[in-house]
Amino acid sequence: MQYRTLGRTGVQVSSLALGAMNFGRLGHTTQDEATALVDAALEGGINLIDTADKYSDGESEEMVGKAIAGRRDDIVLATKAALPMGDERNHRGGSRRWLVTALDDSLRRLGVDHIDLYQIHRWDPSTSDEETLSALTDLQRAGKIRYFGSSTFPAYRIVQAQWAAREHHLSRYVTEQPSYSILQRGIESHVLPVAQEYGMGVLIWSPLASGWLSGAVREGRDIATNRSAFMPQRFDLTVPANRARLEAVEQLARVADEAGLTMIQLALGFVTAHPAVTSALIGPRTLDHLHSQLAAADTALPADVLDAVDAIVSPGVDLAPGEKFDTPPALLDASLRRR
Repeated sequence: MQYRTLGRTGVQVSSLALGAMNFGRLGHTTQDEATALVDAALEGGINLIDTADKYSDGESEEMVGKAIAGRRDDIVLATKAALPMGDERNHRGGSRRWLVTALDDSLRRLGVDHIDLYQIHRWDPSTSDEETLSALTDLQRAGKIRYFGSSTFPAYRIVQAQWAAREHHLSRYVTEQPSYSILQRGIESHVLPVAQEYGMGVLIWSPLASGWLSGAVREGRDIATNRSAFMPQRFDLTVPANRARLEAVEQLARVADEAGLTMIQLALGFVTAHPAVTSALIGPRTLDHLHSQLAAADTALPADVLDAVDAIVSPGVDLAPGEKFDTPPALLDASLRRR
């Protein structure tokens, strides 16, 4: 396992991190299975665990808390808030009112007295940067969080938040957590350069592209990824973007074979090779999944393999642009464009 400094914090984190989104109802993972995954991840050298209050409506945090009991100090613990928690309109977003409550709820579920990295799960367009950053700064000064970061923010919002922190003399986001894979490379043209400019740590999610790069999606075979059960549209091969992805996957599989790599090693080795990336979040549901992903921990792709990947999916290109999660709200909601 490689270890890297998380931005400018001085904190050392593993180049692969354990994402706990599948813990609980979403991934049909029991507590015993979640604990076994945490045990194996720590034994494999992972020291960063990432979850969120939204994952299975808090169940993931509860499972993580039970799994890490007695060894909290050995783990860099990250969670997130801002996505809706129930139907109450103020149980979401980046307001001080909600973040104070959400953090206390997360601390209770996790069974800890502080979070190492508290992240805003999505940019909240209805709340000012000053409001969110001042709340997070106060929570940091109270000792409830050590650092805070953003997740899936557009590049211009990352810049705006850095400016707001400086303008109002507040602590700043020290990390960004975007989606990034061989098949979705758009952040190379904007988010990653901005993160480097501000010295932010980058924890990327979905490096296996929801299973497209795990070997579970191949031409002429039944699709064998859990994501296809509740996101069937993302695997519908009548959709042009999905056909483009499948064609790329078949070419990438040949590159991996010629290099003596698994698809997982190619995919994880690719994202962790980018100089802006600190750690790649893996989200295994089973121990077999975890072990196949840990096998990529020390994968270093040679230049000819990286060049071969670039020839298949060009730098800065998203093969499924409709699945981006940092699109400005006005492009998704006509009323916001035309009000």
